[in-house]
Amino acid sequence: MNGRYVLRRLLQAVPSLAGILVVTFAVIHLAPGDPVHALAGEGADPARLAELRAQYGLDRSLPEQFLAYAGNVLTGDLGDSLTHSAPVTDVIRERLWPTLLLLGGALVFASAAGVLLGILAARRPFGPVDFAVSVVTLAGYAIPGFWLAQLAILFFALELGLFPLGGISDARVDYRGLAHVRDVAYHMILPAAVLAASELALLTRLTRTGLLDQMGKDYARTARAKGLASGTVLSRHALPNALLPVVTIIGARVGFLFSGAVVIENVFAWPGLGTLIVNAAQTADRPLMLGMVFLVAVSVILANLVTDLTYAWIDPRIRHR
Repeated sequence: MNGRYVLRRLLQAVPSLAGILVVTFAVIHLAPGDPVHALAGEGADPARLAELRAQYGLDRSLPEQFLAYAGNVLTGDLGDSLTHSAPVTDVIRERLWPTLLLLGGALVFASAAGVLLGILAARRPFGPVDFAVSVVTLAGYAIPGFWLAQLAILFFALELGLFPLGGISDARVDYRGLAHVRDVAYHMILPAAVLAASELALLTRLTRTGLLDQMGKDYARTARAKGLASGTVLSRHALPNALLPVVTIIGARVGFLFSGAVVIENVFAWPGLGTLIVNAAQTADRPLMLGMVFLVAVSVILANLVTDLTYAWIDPRIRHR
């Protein structure tokens, strides 16, 4: 593995980002709704509407708007938000860390718990533990995220009082330092668990299937014939090989996690990018929506690159050139 491989992958991402930029720009600008009317109000006079269109460059043709926007993106300028009257990068930066915190917590929980549950299920296939793990994880996968979030709030927050109803911290107390960290982590447990539910089920089933497949191969049977315990063969020999498809799925599901976060953040009033993009869609804030889509596209591409690089760390036989 070397820097040339990373550079080549990043250069290969340029056409993908350009295509995403063209398609999203066209879809968002051709969608019904006038952002100027949403910004000025329904009772604004024509002179005020024309002034706003000229101010934000909306009086030009669509190709001219796209060329201007693409040129700004190349310099790192994603434009100005129509509703926040601030640069899109600043608006996104304010909401980025709560979303990264939620996504990171959900991804770590789903990955660790999914692998552990997959190992437990594969140790005694078709046994009671395997059956229980399958039922619980598949239930989490089958229930829609917005419904599972509301059920979690009703049961764990309202009925049992174990977790807060929503938000990122307790607005009644001004916590500082470690107390603030604990408060944010406490508020994050429930939304992160709900967001991770579908990913947890997928990773559990994938780990279980991969382990059972590897345990049936010749090298695993030979190791058991030489006297190694089945648990040792599973954890030391079968697991590294079974993790390769799991790592692939983890990297590929970043975009799906973000789409799920849009729903979960709105249900739990989590002040991240999910609530921001919903507000941008409701107010027809086109620059902000374009900036959000571009950010998600870059995140997915980087996640796939990290996934490919992790391959070589898990399996030394894989080398990137």
